[in-house]
Amino acid sequence: MSAESGGPALEEIALFPLRTVLFPGGPLELRIFEPRYLDMIRATLRNDQEFGVLLIRAGSEVGLADTVDVGTSARIVDFRQLPEGILGITCRGGRRFRLISRRRQRDGLNLGMVRWLNEPASLALPAEFAALAHTLESLLSEIDALYPRLEHKLDDADWVGRRLAEILPIAPADKQYCLELDDATERLTFLQPFSAAVQMQMRGRGV
Repeated sequence: MSAESGGPALEEIALFPLRTVLFPGGPLELRIFEPRYLDMIRATLRNDQEFGVLLIRAGSEVGLADTVDVGTSARIVDFRQLPEGILGITCRGGRRFRLISRRRQRDGLNLGMVRWLNEPASLALPAEFAALAHTLESLLSEIDALYPRLEHKLDDADWVGRRLAEILPIAPADKQYCLELDDATERLTFLQPFSAAVQMQMRGRGV
């Protein structure tokens, strides 16, 4: 489903398994307290690097975890010190990647050898998906605090589909499916029934 990047060598990045799917361009809020991840964040900030987010299939965020193979890099855009030694960070989704291999450091941090995936060319939102853009616009107006510095691109098929996939209340496996799709219209078609259900609920609330 995802187009492999041709040419560039593999790259090793730190991995952060989570019970969520991060999309390119999407926001991610994290509260960091484990020493291995605090060290990872410090190194990421010091070296101006990204780390990789992968959806957990089995296991936990604080222990061993089995993950999917396709994820998204995350770049830290803000951080703040919280009580009890907890670090709060705000990230933005970057590039998609495919995990080729992984190794585990002595401190428990996972490092992955990844291949970056090609991104499809930009596509104007087809007219038949205008209702999805309307639903997204309504949803963003309700939760805009999560998207304070995000440029809205409601005429871009890929942007609309990815934002809907991360916001709509669908199963993590469905979000992962949307992440791996290269075809923006295929993603929008998949999301149509979910979006329609949410739009009906919003109409019932008079939104």
